[in-house]
Amino acid sequence: MWIGDFVRGHTVVRVLKQRWPNRPVDLLVTSLCAPLVDYMPGVRAGIVWDLPRSRLALAKQWGLAAELRSRGYGTALVLPRTWKAALAPTLAGIPERVGFFGEARFGLINRMRWGEKALPRFIDKNAALAQPAGARLPHEWPVPQLVVPPEEISRWRQANGLGSRPAVALAPGSVGASKRWTYYPQAARLLIERGLDVWVVGGPGEKALAQEIVAVGGRQVRDLTGTDLRNGILAMAAAGVAISNDSGLMHIAAAIGTPTMGVFGPTSPYLWAPLNGLAATVVQTKSKLACQPCQRTVCTMNDHRCMRDIEASDVADIAQRVMTQSVR
Repeated sequence: MWIGDFVRGHTVVRVLKQRWPNRPVDLLVTSLCAPLVDYMPGVRAGIVWDLPRSRLALAKQWGLAAELRSRGYGTALVLPRTWKAALAPTLAGIPERVGFFGEARFGLINRMRWGEKALPRFIDKNAALAQPAGARLPHEWPVPQLVVPPEEISRWRQANGLGSRPAVALAPGSVGASKRWTYYPQAARLLIERGLDVWVVGGPGEKALAQEIVAVGGRQVRDLTGTDLRNGILAMAAAGVAISNDSGLMHIAAAIGTPTMGVFGPTSPYLWAPLNGLAATVVQTKSKLACQPCQRTVCTMNDHRCMRDIEASDVADIAQRVMTQSVR
């Protein structure tokens, strides 16, 4: 389960609560994404259960089915289109199991929906399942929300010795090297020179990137990467501006309401930007690249120009302008 997809799933929660205000909504969640549940309005509980991607893991499916059965659910929305995603709800005997046709899931999905391929965006496919069968899609979906208490942000700042100066959070990681902007170290140095603190946020996979940014930016750059997603949530909530590649942290920052700059190269902002909107969508404008957007995880042509042609000075200028506007 990708972090960004889970954040966008809160739109589904909001559609369900509009449809059934008095029915509780629980979410099946991985241990990685579990901290997000604490900040999602309208969610009663998260069921933390890690299932492997590459195999069926029947024993784990039976265990999950027993957990679901003990909770007495009446309806399950099966958002992934895979056969195995529908297995545990079926074994649990949940009476109504709603999902798209997917991998020929007859018998597993008993409220089958059709027309998935006609829906352009990931969120359209998922949120449509929360509506009655045959309902027309709205012009706009309710946007995801993450509500972080101010006192929790204050405690986090104090615990990490971050003071109260305005800070820019950088999220240099992403799934797929092609989505990673090239010049975070240079942008960090420029932001520091303009009197802003800089925090580098991400998981353990971004530790090397964070060290590179710290080496160029200096001691006022803080490496806040780590294994706990809650730390990333609180960093994005505490920052004055977030600058992120197309990644889960971009969706977290936007859902919190932090002014967020999304740096896009190989992916389409229309398909993958947060529903909440961005303070700035940063794309290269130097030239028209026939390959953009390629949607590939690794650049195979044009030497990553869709990202290399976005200048650090341009990003720093936009960040400073967004920061100034947000404090007015």
